[in-house]
Amino acid sequence: MTSIKDVASRAGVSVATVSRVLNDSPAVRPGTRSRVIAAVADLGYRPNAVARSLRTHHTHTLGLVISDVLNPFFTELARAVEDAARARGYSVVIGNADERAALQDHHVRTLLERRIDGLLVSPTDGGNEVIRDAAAAGTPMVFVDRWIRGLDVPVVHADGRAAVHDLVAHLYALGHRRLAIIGGPSETTTGDERVGAFRAALEAYGLPLPREYTGQGDFQTESGRRATAAFLELPQPPEVIFAADNLMALGAMDELRRRGLRVPDDIALAAFDDIPWFLHTDPPVTAIAQPTGELGHRAVAALIDLVEGRSAASVTLTARLVTRRSCGESEGKSR
Repeated sequence: MTSIKDVASRAGVSVATVSRVLNDSPAVRPGTRSRVIAAVADLGYRPNAVARSLRTHHTHTLGLVISDVLNPFFTELARAVEDAARARGYSVVIGNADERAALQDHHVRTLLERRIDGLLVSPTDGGNEVIRDAAAAGTPMVFVDRWIRGLDVPVVHADGRAAVHDLVAHLYALGHRRLAIIGGPSETTTGDERVGAFRAALEAYGLPLPREYTGQGDFQTESGRRATAAFLELPQPPEVIFAADNLMALGAMDELRRRGLRVPDDIALAAFDDIPWFLHTDPPVTAIAQPTGELGHRAVAALIDLVEGRSAASVTLTARLVTRRSCGESEGKSR
């Protein structure tokens, strides 16, 4: 591989002079500049991107730390982030936290050591010191989907509270009265918000949310299975299970199928975070859909604004209810 030393030798100048030419410094004589440019062309020299970043302080690389790459929501989000970044001339390096704070910290540290220009994070918890320290140090950063309260960091997320209220209204109209939820970790903003919205919506319809109807999940499949099994062992199981993310909903479906129960004949099921699979299950699953692609695009736009020295504001989009047939709807009413 051709090095900058090879270029300097071919042009008969010092390495420092080649560096000045490559950085378009005016302190180089025209004749010398011409020799260096000719040597670069003859040797096919390509300046190392990392070395250039040490001079320009920019790598045109963004970091993205997502909570779980196996979660279809985050897979789609990562794709949207990559597409939006590439369109603006940036590359993306992705770290998968697997819903583990320690792994998230590892990825954040590694990305910062690689001199990324900015960081997109969907935090796995609400009190992370590594992220707090990075924000305090002035690292350009944007939270997407989830956030850490108390930090002056722009947040791009979809507000799902109205959609959860719409879901409860829909279930109430279908005649359901015993509604349970599999919630996500309470230390995450999305886990806390979705359970709170569900509880508030039930109160609006005069429905209780007994402690035994609140299952504790972790946004992963196995926790959906466990919570569903616990619901079904109750003397009076719920009529509806609402899983606060798609993987927990898939876990619930697995447990119901294992027990030979039919959706919605024996028990109804709904989910937060719609995914393409839900349209093809039998029956198709009623779910709350987030504008995932727009979340990714808006998050990248906000982060690049920060990287390039502009201000960036938080963005709140809106989730929506997609009714299908997993809660007892008639086929003609699916939408």
